[in-house]
Parts: sequence; structure tokens; C-alpha cells
Amino acid sequence: MRFHRSNRSHGLRLMGVVAAAAAAVTVVAGCSNDDESEGTGTDIGPISVDVSKVDDIAAGLPQKVTQAGKLVVGVNVPYSPNEFKSDGKIIGFDVDVVNAVAKVLGVTAEYREADFAKIIPAVQAGTFDMGMSSFTDTKEREKQVDFVTYYSAGIQWAQQKDKAIDPNNACGKKVAVQADTISATDDVPGKSKACTDAGKPAISIQKYDSQDEATNALVLGKVDAMSADSPVTAYAIKKSKGKIEAAGDIFESAPYGYPVAKSSPLAPVLQKAVQYLIDNGQFKEIATHWGVEAGLIEKSLINGAIN
Repeated sequence: MRFHRSNRSHGLRLMGVVAAAAAAVTVVAGCSNDDESEGTGTDIGPISVDVSKVDDIAAGLPQKVTQAGKLVVGVNVPYSPNEFKSDGKIIGFDVDVVNAVAKVLGVTAEYREADFAKIIPAVQAGTFDMGMSSFTDTKEREKQVDFVTYYSAGIQWAQQKDKAIDPNNACGKKVAVQADTISATDDVPGKSKACTDAGKPAISIQKYDSQDEATNALVLGKVDAMSADSPVTAYAIKKSKGKIEAAGDIFESAPYGYPVAKSSPLAPVLQKAVQYLIDNGQFKEIATHWGVEAGLIEKSLINGAIN
């Protein structure tokens, strides 16, 4: 979770900066350096939903945005499936949603890349109208900016098909994680300590530089399970074409949100646009396309942090 990405963990990006590779599942994308990797599907591409400008909502846009005819959006990639590059173009679940939000508002979205840690300061300074980079809405961050929530993310384990793993009793098992994510620094180490405290074997934590490598390890049977942000895991499962599946429920859920300047009139406008997409089914259509529908919410909030 990008906190969950700010520190590269759930508290981190939620979870951290899971810098998932642009093709997320190497196994699927064909960008692995592992000679044993095998194709398991095709990449999921952008989807454009049927939605038009809603004048009553668009009327509340700040004059700056209306005059420019665009929302300037700060983004950090890669973090598949939320935001990543394909053929040099930024795509993903988050991108499709913000593009739909822009349609509701009668403007276009202009994406500008930035270091993750620099996006909120740039929003505060007015360089970006908003941020879009799997930000976890936290009480601490709400001191700096306002957030418009749109999704609920947590930690989700995956296992090989029909090879059951209990995340709360994985003692002695091999578990893949991306280095420097919440899964690597908090989740799996905490579960491993619970094992050793109970006199059981520790979990063998297998750290990889990228999420695609961690996913490959599971698909190829090099590990027994993997731990990652719930949308990352859901995307990997969808792309694996049945080779891996969810292990247990999503836990430690927290809201993703779009950061905007504190007290900006843009916040309520974005909230209404997101809610419009939720109420009319376009949001679900986008989430289902990317395989991340498990995190759908019923109500978008301004500053909905849990912690």
C-alpha cells in the first residue's frame, strides 16, 4: 500500500510502495529474466466507459481547472495494476477511473510523472491539481492535504491453485514478497514471529526486487505463497489464468484517496464525480475489468482515514 507507498509499505503506499513492474506479472507480460518463466495470459489494457459530462457537478470546478479544460494529475509509476506504463503510455485502473471522472467534469486528465514523495508537496504548491498514485488516506496525511476516497485496499495473500495456505499459520512455508513493502517489513515478519513465539518454524521470507518476480516465484512453485497489496494480488490472480488464487481474506484494509490542496473546492467536486461513477455502475465496470472489484466502496468520502 502506498503509504502504503509513502514509506513503501501499508502504512506504507496501504501498502507501500509496492513498485510493481509495469507489466505486473512478468509471467504474463513476458518481461522476466527468469528462464523458467512461462506465459500465463495477455496483458489487460485500458477500458473507456460510457459516461458524459454532468453539468451540475462540473459547475463546482475551480475556475483554474475550468479555464484550462484539464486536471493536472501527479502520478508515480510503476504500481500495477493501478498505474503503470505500456508502450510509453501511463495506463491502469486508477487512470481509467480518473479519465472517467474527467469526463463527468467535462475536462481532460493530464498525467505528470513525479517521485512519489514529491506529489503531495506539489499538490500543496498548486503544481498539480490532484495526486493519483494509490495513496492511502491517513490521519497524518490529512494534516497536509484533503483526500477523496475511491477504493479500499488491504493485504492479500495468494497461493498456488488448490494448494491451501493459511496466512495466519504459514509456519515453515516459503512466502514471496517485494522488498521494502509492508508485506516484507511488517506483515510476513510479524506472522513469522508469531510462529517462533509459539515454538514453530519461522516463515522463510523470500524477498524480490520487483512484484513481478515475486509473482513468478509463486506461479513457478518456488514458494508456497506471496503477500502483496490486495489490488496487486487480485491483478496477478486474474492474469495467471487459474495458476494462482487468493489465500485467506483481505486484511488491514484502508482507503485509497486522491490528494488535493487543503480546503480546495476541488475536493467536493471530485467526491461527487466519484460517487456518480459508483452509483451508475461505471466504477464497478472499470474495477471488474482490472480484476480489483474486491475493493469497491459504496460511498466516496472527503478525509475518510481510518488511522
